[in-house]
Amino acid sequence: MARLILDGVEKSFHGAPVVKGLSLTIEPGEFVALLGPSGCGKSTILRMLAGFENVSGGQIIHGEDCLSSSTRHVPTEERNFGMVFQSYALWPHMTVKENVGYPLKVQKTPTAERNKRINDALDIVQLKEYADRLPAQLSGGQRQRVALARSLVTEPDVVLFDEPLANLDRHLRATMEETFRAFHKRTGATMVYVTHDQSEAMSLADKIAVLNKGQLVQWGTPQELYARPRNTWLANFIGRGSVLSVAAVAPSQYVSGTNLHELIRQHSLDKASSSVLVRPQDIHFVSADDSALAVSVHSCIFRGERYDIELTLKDGQRLLAYSDAPMTLASQQQVRLGQAWSLESVS
Repeated sequence: MARLILDGVEKSFHGAPVVKGLSLTIEPGEFVALLGPSGCGKSTILRMLAGFENVSGGQIIHGEDCLSSSTRHVPTEERNFGMVFQSYALWPHMTVKENVGYPLKVQKTPTAERNKRINDALDIVQLKEYADRLPAQLSGGQRQRVALARSLVTEPDVVLFDEPLANLDRHLRATMEETFRAFHKRTGATMVYVTHDQSEAMSLADKIAVLNKGQLVQWGTPQELYARPRNTWLANFIGRGSVLSVAAVAPSQYVSGTNLHELIRQHSLDKASSSVLVRPQDIHFVSADDSALAVSVHSCIFRGERYDIELTLKDGQRLLAYSDAPMTLASQQQVRLGQAWSLESVS
């Protein structure tokens, strides 16, 4: 396997930029997610990787080979990339075995070799006993696993996923996430996974590229993005939390609870301010404490395993906290904030 590099990649349609100067380095065997809202350019990036679209600028490099640039474009069939589509794209008149083996048939792979690779691929996705069934006889999750096996059968260098779980219900999505994790562990293949669902990206990927309006907002591990988002937009997009205006503080800094309380108390509308992110699990309800912050309960919503408590600070700013017990609306409480992360001023 080889490193996959996107170097200043750009794409425009009819003069309108869709992807702007994207640079990423994907190491061999990494599971990478392209995450962002609809229209951010993530599916276009996947199509450029697959060779379905030319790049407008920059280059895509795999190992020592340039796959795409302004002067070069390697066709899709010569890239040895597998792709799993949202719609499954299975032939309805072909059996599971015939669907999985179709790419090998097109490549004129010898029958014995073709059968071996089909069986190996079906074994990986645990569908060997369904080899002779038609797609109509399978569940949605099973059809997605057939599509996964078909992408694997050609032994690709990179597997591309275009929102593969979007058409499945919540229970099936959770089951398929386990399938993808096991698939990645068994094959060690490099994977690029497009999704607008942050929980999918966070649970599956080694690294995530968060995109907005065609630009890379931040690139890092799920843990880094959750704990240290770059700006307000990303803080609101990844996970749950509260962005507070506080007295001025340097951006991209860990803020301890003690300092955070002081920054909140010093904040005023007529002075320079900064934004900090506070996650709900870092808000703790306490008894009478002079150093705690006074808040009132604005709302209380039961979520099954916990209650979501929306709190209002004295200056009117809102905080989201978690609680094991319900709280009365408009009741007065005290909280201590354990920590925060200061954000860049540009949102």
